[in-house]
Amino acid sequence: MNSEELHNLKQRIKNRAEQLGFQNLAVCEPELGEHRGHLMDWLTNNYHGSMSYMTAHDGVRARPKALLPGSVRVLTVRMDYVPGDQHADALLRQPGKAYIARYALGRDYHKLMRKRLAALANDINDWLASEYQHRAFVDSAPVLERALAQRSGQGWIGKNTMLINARAGSWFFLGELFTNLELPLDPPQQEQHCGSCSACLDVCPTQAFVKPWVLDARRCISYLTIESHEPIPLELRPLMGNRVFGCDDCQLVCPWNKFAQASREADFQPRHGLDDSDLVDLFNWSEEEFLRNTEGSAIRRIGYSRWLRNLAVGLGNADYEPRIVAALRQRLPQPNPILQEHIEWALAAQLGRQFDLQ
Repeated sequence: MNSEELHNLKQRIKNRAEQLGFQNLAVCEPELGEHRGHLMDWLTNNYHGSMSYMTAHDGVRARPKALLPGSVRVLTVRMDYVPGDQHADALLRQPGKAYIARYALGRDYHKLMRKRLAALANDINDWLASEYQHRAFVDSAPVLERALAQRSGQGWIGKNTMLINARAGSWFFLGELFTNLELPLDPPQQEQHCGSCSACLDVCPTQAFVKPWVLDARRCISYLTIESHEPIPLELRPLMGNRVFGCDDCQLVCPWNKFAQASREADFQPRHGLDDSDLVDLFNWSEEEFLRNTEGSAIRRIGYSRWLRNLAVGLGNADYEPRIVAALRQRLPQPNPILQEHIEWALAAQLGRQFDLQ
């Protein structure tokens, strides 16, 4: 193809991506640039905690081309996910309520976006009337997604390590399509627009930011409640409040999120009342109820025991209520020693609060 044909093909691909529900598509090379050094420094400092997959795959994460030999371009896509009325701040002020990261309130984004990317890849194949190389990723392989998105001009990396778009904030998912099509490149987002703002760093409940642009995952509530299989450190539990699956604080205070658009995807809308549920009600779910109510949800990946572990921490931080004490006692004893210890901690916290009230 000549340059004009490639330009027209790129525009056709962008138009089709928007029809499939992506808010934007941009193109970069499968290179990390300065992000490779940032990744290696982060790993050297063990800020990834127990996420061993970050160092696995023989360093492929730092060498994107290895994911698809012969690839010369990465098509990055953005899909907004935030519900229209998220009332997140109100939930965080009600210690008896469960706060679940906004991205996990609806259906799991992995399958939805992967299916849309596959449809886009098939359309391109039909247009070219010949086979071409491609491979799609949605947070499912060693891909440094935010780095590639920044290099394709989708936004800049904020001080909270999130990708921020000047017209859409940061409430969105990312996906990639690696290909051997030599499409025209988009200019990278070189400028940072965080300025002197430090709202995201200051608001972090557990002070997980070592400094701007550097997150110690071992203190991050999202890591503690989703990635970690270990006991949640005692000194961090009181700081977690009612956040039982992920944390959005650094996004909630970001000034750029005033430009975020409500998602048009029905699958991203809250399910089973998880945007306004009592901690004790969720804690009382049987395993069968957990599996049924989290079917097709990102929450299911942590499993029932870790779900109860997280909720126990939330209950331990809640105001004293007899029904909370009863719910915690009903769960004892537990065959899982980690869950047993978290429930005992929560029960002690509740009873200590009761004593203070007397």
